[in-house]
Amino acid sequence: MPNFQPDDFHGIHAILYALFDSDEKLDRAAMRRQVEICLASGVHGMAALGLATEVAKLTGAERRMIMDWTAEDTTGKVPLAFTIFGSSVAEQVAQVRHAESVGADWVILQPPPAGSYGAPEYIKFFGRVAEATDLPVAIQNAPAFFGRGLSSDEIRELVTLHPNIRLIKGEGPVTDIAGLIERTEGRIPVFNGRGGLELIDNFRIGCRGMILAPDSIDLAVRAYNAFRAGDEAAAEAEYARMLPAAVFVMQGIENLICYGKRLFGARAGIPIHDRSPAMRPSEVGLAMVTRFSDGLGRLPG
Repeated sequence: MPNFQPDDFHGIHAILYALFDSDEKLDRAAMRRQVEICLASGVHGMAALGLATEVAKLTGAERRMIMDWTAEDTTGKVPLAFTIFGSSVAEQVAQVRHAESVGADWVILQPPPAGSYGAPEYIKFFGRVAEATDLPVAIQNAPAFFGRGLSSDEIRELVTLHPNIRLIKGEGPVTDIAGLIERTEGRIPVFNGRGGLELIDNFRIGCRGMILAPDSIDLAVRAYNAFRAGDEAAAEAEYARMLPAAVFVMQGIENLICYGKRLFGARAGIPIHDRSPAMRPSEVGLAMVTRFSDGLGRLPG
């Protein structure tokens, strides 16, 4: 049985980068170090295999390997989630089964990358996968990144039909997320992402937490903890420190993977290697990474 339940899910959850060696193979030592740094930063949850993890570049075996490694390195210290990627119900259910086997506390379903369909088809797809597991299920609703998604009313229909879908992972501006929370009457916890943009206002509107790549994770954790303690001035100050880097990194997913990962590497002392095909950094971008890294300092741990 899971050690954590949805009522325990809150705060800043780290979504891991896929860290490769110079031969473009997953780097076991670097991935372990990334988890250690996130835990030392005080994250409230761990996640892997999302867009920041370049899940579409990973084989099925590599996805399972990252599940194994992340579970081993997290050791039940915080809730653990895995994003489920796959073009069919059978492929996603197989990934869910492996997540169950390593002790995941919840799973986050992405829409299948094959084709583009109407909302009824996605509602049926998500429902069939959700019904195949007893784990709490979240839906990643990121139409800006995937080119397909559900409206707030369609999400309300989905969670009404399938009670096992107990969380939503959004990727949108605060105004959109506020509408989703309103339309679902606050009955389902909502996490946002977007690199931490509008961080404090996400908390103000009732977001349960944020799922962020780890390049500025320490500042986001401090901001959340300050907000929860009622010190909004301190929360805003931490957010102000991370905001220029977050704006730089969050110009798109490929930009996040190119520069966000390099910002993390610079702050963590971990060399960064790309897996082809990849966006390659420019001299201007690398200079900005250095400036932001110098300003933010080393990551904890």
